[in-house]
Amino acid sequence: MPIRFPAPLQPGDAIAVTAFSSGIHPQLHGRLDDALNELRERGYRVVEGECLREEKHDASASAAARLAELRRFLFDPGIRAILPPWGGERAIELLPGLDFAALAELPPKWVAGFSDVSTLMAPLTLRAGWATLHGPNLMDLPLKDRAFGNEALLAALETGMPPAQAQHGRYWRWDEPGRQFANRVRLLGGGSGKMEGRLIGGCLDVLAPLQGTPYFDLDAFKAEPAILYLENCELAPCGVLRALAGLRLSGALDGLAGLVLGRSSGPDAADGDALSYEGALRAALDGLPYPVAVDADIGHVPPQWSLLNGAWATLEVFGEGEARLAQRAAR
Repeated sequence: MPIRFPAPLQPGDAIAVTAFSSGIHPQLHGRLDDALNELRERGYRVVEGECLREEKHDASASAAARLAELRRFLFDPGIRAILPPWGGERAIELLPGLDFAALAELPPKWVAGFSDVSTLMAPLTLRAGWATLHGPNLMDLPLKDRAFGNEALLAALETGMPPAQAQHGRYWRWDEPGRQFANRVRLLGGGSGKMEGRLIGGCLDVLAPLQGTPYFDLDAFKAEPAILYLENCELAPCGVLRALAGLRLSGALDGLAGLVLGRSSGPDAADGDALSYEGALRAALDGLPYPVAVDADIGHVPPQWSLLNGAWATLEVFGEGEARLAQRAAR
């Protein structure tokens, strides 16, 4: 299916905000309001959904209510972008209720975010041909330490394509506040390398369960060279091993131009006798006939790149731990 790219956003355009997975607890409404006000200050009209400011049973509302609101915004020609506040756990419930064939006949609109937002974005690209934007979530916009990622996200929305990006010099973790770590993107086998292809991917935790379903079928997408990118949120090393090995057994990792893994925010080995995250990657991925980049700026360990699913990308990884990512519409 040909990939179609949303038009750049213009002042006055309407952006819908709906939590089709996890909602926002009242104690975080202030941060949400700051994010919405930032959109308004950039000249956009914010259309706030009803499935947003509550959270019960790990969701903003019932599956039926979340689906109805998401469908309304997807099919409303007046809505130019859908920005969920963040991901969550339960977006998978909505997939059977979405008519991707009908969406394939409509002009694409922006859908952006990461984590469980991947559950919607990957099928939108694969089944409806919409380019979708994996990058910081709406709730990241008020966080000043996220400027590196937020600026690239906003540039993509407002120009139609993410800018060229290099790895950020530092990264940080939620569980170690106040500390920063040297950022080194590298190839799993060492050395330097380059990959080119159309981007597709998202969060490993939510995409791995979709293997074997119509919602994450990469066969047609791989008619052109393809780069698959994945990032781990919560899986421990053995879970990472099972998820990646399952993708490999299903054929999802066959015929790629490259594989890119973000930094893992899941737990690592508890002691020296347990399987480490690095060991899990090697056990699952050794022998692949293309470059595998690891520790990229993708996902739950900030900062992060913006990657446009469906864009033609060139990723260069240099032996000293540096990387350069460029994206464009045409091959």
